[in-house]
Amino acid sequence: MSYEAGNFWAEAMQAAAQPRVAVVIPCYRVSRQIAAVIARIGPECSAIYAIDDACPEQSGAAIERVCADPRVRVIRHEANQGVGGAMITGFRAALADGADIVVKLDGDGQMDPELIPGFIAPIARGQADYVKGNRFFSPEDARSMPRTRLLGNLALTFMTKLSSGYWSLFDPNNGYVAIDARVLAHVPLDKVARRYFFESDMLFRLNTLRARVIDLPMEAVYGDEESSLSPMKMVPHFFGRHVTNTFKRISYSYFLRDFSIASIELVAGTLLMAFGLVFGSYTWIANLQSGTVTPTGTVMLAALPVLMGLQFLLAFIGHDIASAPRDTVGPLLSGRRRKAAAQR
Repeated sequence: MSYEAGNFWAEAMQAAAQPRVAVVIPCYRVSRQIAAVIARIGPECSAIYAIDDACPEQSGAAIERVCADPRVRVIRHEANQGVGGAMITGFRAALADGADIVVKLDGDGQMDPELIPGFIAPIARGQADYVKGNRFFSPEDARSMPRTRLLGNLALTFMTKLSSGYWSLFDPNNGYVAIDARVLAHVPLDKVARRYFFESDMLFRLNTLRARVIDLPMEAVYGDEESSLSPMKMVPHFFGRHVTNTFKRISYSYFLRDFSIASIELVAGTLLMAFGLVFGSYTWIANLQSGTVTPTGTVMLAALPVLMGLQFLLAFIGHDIASAPRDTVGPLLSGRRRKAAAQR
């Protein structure tokens, strides 16, 4: 075999080993920025899905007028479905076309497309199933974020840690993400939240699959784009959903899929705390109304269950933090990918 022929086959094998990367861009009021965003997406991406989510600015038509990139496919929604609905449409299209890795990129210019290779690399190397951006990694990057958005993100971060079980992650509502298509094919997309709760709900769904999620440091760019999401306003709106997901995750992880010493710690801690608080409150109110001094023994009878329950609950939380998924599951799911994707 000649050198030229050998070099050709080596390059062909290397190209075949490269993952097929698809980019999904939800488009809503981004007609001014979207063309520049698409132009900066590198050759590592083989397909770009622009989802016109019933945009009043007709972002899809704007793309078709100025963009000649053959990788771009515009998909239109007749009615607005929110960022989650747009992403679900894009995810399904990418899976149907055989993508290996799918990246979510916003069309407003806040996410640098040149970071895409950094997002897909850990997945291609088998080090992660899901990679998300973290705008808080560097203090300098955090200072560039508007203060109200910073405080809102901190509150949402803690709630998402509790509901998703990914305690080591930060900035969980960051929408710059990449996911292994083998894992994506097993996410129940019909159940994922279709509005702004999408990112948090995805983390909850990924935990039920025991997928490994990692942070990637990044810097957000805040320009003249208008954001319809105010993290501070979303805190009370998301609170109920986080409570629901927390209950579902704990029930599934510690009572349906498994039962361990942590399950016993949770039950014992909850019951002891409840007994101590209810008994102590009832006794204190009754004695206050009658003018009776509460005996030391009665105080201890209320305080000890509270202290013991607190210890049990802290032990449970420690176990929950330590049990966050640390191994990738994509290779384990690869054999079932086509069947699962077809069922969606």
